[in-house]
Amino acid sequence: MTSYGKGKKLTKRICIIDGQGGGIGSVLIKSLRERYGESLEILALGTNAIATSQMMKARANRGATGENAVVRSVPDADLIIGPISITWAHAMMGEITPRMAEAVMSCSAPKILIPLSREKVVFVGLSGEPLPHLVEDIVNNKIKEFI
Repeated sequence: MTSYGKGKKLTKRICIIDGQGGGIGSVLIKSLRERYGESLEILALGTNAIATSQMMKARANRGATGENAVVRSVPDADLIIGPISITWAHAMMGEITPRMAEAVMSCSAPKILIPLSREKVVFVGLSGEPLPHLVEDIVNNKIKEFI
């Protein structure tokens, strides 16, 4: 949990990581804000400026862009959420660097990974639900374990 000094309440710090157009991260942040309001600190970590900008428009508390932002921010996270490809070096057309993937996976914070990918990977045994259904499940069910 994150503390903001004397008298301030403790808040969970959630890192939302996304790349390319930031669509997945934006949908997640909007849904989290609708459900939990300002009770969560949401950090938008984009692999590029467009992704970060879109997540900031969705009402993240703070945002940063690029490899160093991810590597330096995830160790302080209470929870990391993003597409599964944030754990794969060179995914998202090369936007996920090996250092980013390593930082995410070596972080002790729990991770909620969305099984969506444009890589040449097939997930066996998954339902193939569309993004809105997956986000609804995260916001209404999965995240409760961590906040």
